[in-house]
Amino acid sequence: MSKKQKILIVEDEKILLDAIAKKLQKEDYEIVTALDGEEGLEKIEKERPYLILLDILMPKVNGIEVLE
Repeated sequence: MSKKQKILIVEDEKILLDAIAKKLQKEDYEIVTALDGEEGLEKIEKERPYLILLDILMPKVNGIEVLE
């Protein structure tokens, strides 16, 4: 049995975050979420995701700052 690929979704709009997460879970991915860039940075370090879906305009730390 293969391990599920982990995807981190960083999105401050909860409705959009939940919709993306639900769709990817149906495709058999392990989903980790964060509601802002600051939380996203913490999850990147802790979870080591295979892929990150990153919003640009967010409170606290924006997507560009996360990339830097």
